[in-house]
Amino acid sequence: MKKQDKYDKIIEYFERTMPEVETELNYNNPFQLLVAVILSAQCTDKRVNLITPQLFLDYPNAEVMAEATPEVIYEYIKSISYPNNKAKHLVEMAKMLLEKHHGEVPDNMDDLIKLPGVGRKTANVIQAVIWNKAAMAVDTHIFRVSHRLGLVSEKCTTPYSVEMELIKHFPKDIIPKAHHWLLLHGRYICQSRKPKCEKCEIKDLCAFFKKKNPLI
Repeated sequence: MKKQDKYDKIIEYFERTMPEVETELNYNNPFQLLVAVILSAQCTDKRVNLITPQLFLDYPNAEVMAEATPEVIYEYIKSISYPNNKAKHLVEMAKMLLEKHHGEVPDNMDDLIKLPGVGRKTANVIQAVIWNKAAMAVDTHIFRVSHRLGLVSEKCTTPYSVEMELIKHFPKDIIPKAHHWLLLHGRYICQSRKPKCEKCEIKDLCAFFKKKNPLI
């Protein structure tokens, strides 16, 4: 099967089974999503959603958070991974938003990645979710699923190379949705240690499954 044919079949499946998808992080405005995504690095969305309600109640926007100190923010987020670094990043990020962007979250990669705590993956999430841009954020789930399904070659050994390969084959208008499709498939079906192949409806398209089950 040609690679684009595989993409087309996978797109058809997800369009049918997940026609409407969105981030599982809870937020009320672009600033809060940016905070949540920064907090989600090497941490589950479920854990982030447990600690953000009180944080967002007390620090709903950049103006308020910029007045805080990392020590204060730490107390809200101390149950997640790397709380010291993230607390420092959040306060510095809020200050830069005020200084450079009038407190508003920018809509482009160049400005986003200049913000403390924001890398390419986080910037792509913001561009896709808030601004509906054709940005593909590659996390561990998407990296794994893309390789297992055979959507990218074994030569794609970095998140950036996977991102470039995926955006080459997914139509531009569905890239924001495709990010969620692959992420959710990896989170709930194609899990790292024990993939639920018996529940997977696209295993007939999966290179990983065929390698594991050559006689099927």
